[in-house]
Amino acid sequence: MFTQFFGNYLLQQQLVSPEHLSEVLQTMNATRPQLGVLAINAGLMTAAQVEKAHQKQQSADKRIGDVMVDMGYISRENVESLLKTQPAGHLILGQALVDNGYMTTAQFEQALNSYKTENSISDADFGGESDSSAQRLVRNFYNFNSINGSGYMTSYVSLLFKNLIRFIGSDFTPMDAHALMGALSASASQRIDGGIHAITLIDADTSSMIEFASRFTNEHLTAEDDYTHTCISNFINLHNGLFAENLSSTEGLKLDLGSQSFRERFDMSELSNANVIPVCFSFGTVNFIIAM
Repeated sequence: MFTQFFGNYLLQQQLVSPEHLSEVLQTMNATRPQLGVLAINAGLMTAAQVEKAHQKQQSADKRIGDVMVDMGYISRENVESLLKTQPAGHLILGQALVDNGYMTTAQFEQALNSYKTENSISDADFGGESDSSAQRLVRNFYNFNSINGSGYMTSYVSLLFKNLIRFIGSDFTPMDAHALMGALSASASQRIDGGIHAITLIDADTSSMIEFASRFTNEHLTAEDDYTHTCISNFINLHNGLFAENLSSTEGLKLDLGSQSFRERFDMSELSNANVIPVCFSFGTVNFIIAM
């Protein structure tokens, strides 16, 4: 989740374009961070030192790690430790942007350090993504304080992003929330009642709807039909069920879920206080709408 919000930070700082970010999100699975990026993230080297090491390597028949050790930047133990580290998503994202020429190593270093400082994020947060740190990130980003049930909204959205990564894919960027404007087209929906009352919906254009359903079912769907609508509705039911289970175990709060459906029309008065959470996947934007 921290990787996805880091992508949004790069957009907001105008360090990358939406098109370039979308492009590298599709290639991240084939990217592995190089030693220099790992060393920068660990605070062992600066971008300037990494660049000097790469320049030195061009005239030396040595691996980059050996060059960095010879230049006194890091130790042999540092190199071995870094190479054994399972790379976090934000480092893969940064490496892909650098490889494609969309950012320099120095720009990545500055952006990563600024992002960590501004959001009080540690390397452990990037790697572990505990519930508390994930919810803090969501709360800071969306600022739900002005709405009723802000704590529940934060928990709901935090879990949503985890479930998107788990069931759909990690190639997305969360965008700023906004109020619902105008009428809704046909959308998957489900009510939540009991300890809290909410209406939850998923809305997207045809191609994005088809791809979202395809990923959720691990099938190659080609048309927006009743089956596609059922798949989308099943995702919202699964997510809401996990949300209800979490609140039951942590707060003893019992929630009742209505039947999920794909509705053609909505009573807009029910959605007067709805928040739209746009999520930009590499295949298109999917809007998650929550009214509490």
